[in-house]
Amino acid sequence: QVQLVESGGGLVQAGGSLRVSCAASGFVFSVYAMGWFRQAPGKEREFVAAISRSGGNTYYADSVKGRFTISRDNGKNIMYLQMNSLKPEDTAVYYCARRKTGLHSYYPRDYDYWGQGTQVTVSS
Repeated sequence: QVQLVESGGGLVQAGGSLRVSCAASGFVFSVYAMGWFRQAPGKEREFVAAISRSGGNTYYADSVKGRFTISRDNGKNIMYLQMNSLKPEDTAVYYCARRKTGLHSYYPRDYDYWGQGTQVTVSS
């Protein structure tokens, strides 16, 4: 069955860096676009970044552009989110998700499978 497992979250000071990973299994990873979302307490889940099937195209929320980098390794079935210059407002549970079909999307409704999430906490 389809599984997405995030890892790499943790506690980091403002200005620091963290890399979270998403290990995929149960489907042909290379034929699906993928995305990262995050959800802070009391807030809706929001788009962070997305990547095309080949990894050649990437998309970012304005709030993380220039600080975060999404990438994927189709040989290892893993997607990454490198987060630099972290801010306290980046604190959230980070989720990876599989796009249903087609190109990238900014909307959670367009993703059909989700990981369990990994907590990222940025202290000031």
